[in-house]
Amino acid sequence: MPFRLLSYLCLIIAAQYSDALSIERSSNRYVKLPVVHSTNRQVFAKVYEDKRAISTVPLAKRSDVAYYAQLNIGTPAQSVYVQLDTGSFELWVNPDCTNLQATSDVRFCDAVGHYDPASSSSATELSLTKTLRYGIGSADIQYVTDTISLAGTDATLQNIRFGVAFQTEDEFSGILGIGHGENVTIRYKNMIDELAAQGVTQTKAFGLALGSKSEQEGAIIFGGLDTSKFTGTLQTQPIIPARDSPDGVPRYWINMQSLSITPPSGNTKQYPNTSMQVFLDSGATLTLLPTTLANSIAADFGADATDANGFYPVDCSFNNQSGTVNFEFTGVTIRVPYREIVREIQTTFGFQCYLGISPSDDFALLGDTMLRSAYAVFDQTNNAIHLAQYSNCGSNEKEITTQLDLGSVKGDCEAPDFQAANADSDPLAPSSSGTGAGAGASDSPDSSASAWRGLSFDKWVLIWIAIYALQFGTGVFI
Repeated sequence: MPFRLLSYLCLIIAAQYSDALSIERSSNRYVKLPVVHSTNRQVFAKVYEDKRAISTVPLAKRSDVAYYAQLNIGTPAQSVYVQLDTGSFELWVNPDCTNLQATSDVRFCDAVGHYDPASSSSATELSLTKTLRYGIGSADIQYVTDTISLAGTDATLQNIRFGVAFQTEDEFSGILGIGHGENVTIRYKNMIDELAAQGVTQTKAFGLALGSKSEQEGAIIFGGLDTSKFTGTLQTQPIIPARDSPDGVPRYWINMQSLSITPPSGNTKQYPNTSMQVFLDSGATLTLLPTTLANSIAADFGADATDANGFYPVDCSFNNQSGTVNFEFTGVTIRVPYREIVREIQTTFGFQCYLGISPSDDFALLGDTMLRSAYAVFDQTNNAIHLAQYSNCGSNEKEITTQLDLGSVKGDCEAPDFQAANADSDPLAPSSSGTGAGAGASDSPDSSASAWRGLSFDKWVLIWIAIYALQFGTGVFI
């Protein structure tokens, strides 16, 4: 192609997209943080160094379907991984690995890293202590303030208050609680509060894509969202006030309209009496539903009852089938493929599979086995959660401003082809790859339009310079 024509082409494309992009990221007040699945062998290589050992943690724990983010704490920075948890409110680090029973548990605990306040020149140890209790496990912490930067970003927060554990029970990692914070659940600013207070974000909202099982990673964008991680238009679900919620705690409670199952035959079965309040909890492995409902779903997967650990054993062949479990909310139905809601666990007896739903008559909770099939914008500023069907077609990030109507934001992706799902095909992930796209990869065939749209004007100028240098052999140094 003649050089002049290439030049004109680059300038035309740059002109087409530069204005829109300058509006989308005019203030750049958002920050993207990779979210990594616990089974990601590249990140947690130490966990899988012993080829003879079982590669997963015990079923009773959360780590086999848990998601982690990397934080760099202190001066100089000390790297730790913490579990991303929309169901809690505080940040703490340093689980006690010595009281864990299984060797695999200890290896994972060691792999998440350790923070030493004495080794940080910017740390201040406070006299305050507290006990944090979770559905599984607990942590006794002492509060510290220090500098925290988010790995892979240029965002650095000053004087952040968090907990350093001096004793824990059944905890494999620290936890980054991203629920409601100051003057709602605690008396100080948590991470979401500090991001807004220190000007990193304009709003207390974040977009979360956990990524499918095969992708093994996703992304959270504080103060922003990614329209190439969902299909359709975001649908606004008001957060239920604490006083009207099942447990009286300010959580991400919303109303679910109904629940159904669509087997490979395509004949959808509606479960009765499934309108209920549910809360979205990325820190929980399983989805918890009322016993009668959970039993009915399990029966459709061939499970008669739970085992001694409270789980429904199912045939691993469901991972290769094209059915979905469907969670209906106002304006949107999140279809969860069988392969996402069935847990495949490696044991000394080979692979065993369990339904990613457990019975609970205390409250209904949508954990990772459901959430990784959804794209959710958690919006504390407007007391709402904005939901859409997850689908990964690249990366196209947008800032969440106070003026943005989140309920009108449309995703870039086509609807997943759930009928095509099988052992070798993930309907939620890019067609060109089964792994690695969840944290913003933009090189899949499905995402070419979004990828080119994501280039800013200055990058187009660099492309033009590169073409010029190739054409004329000019020594250009950038």
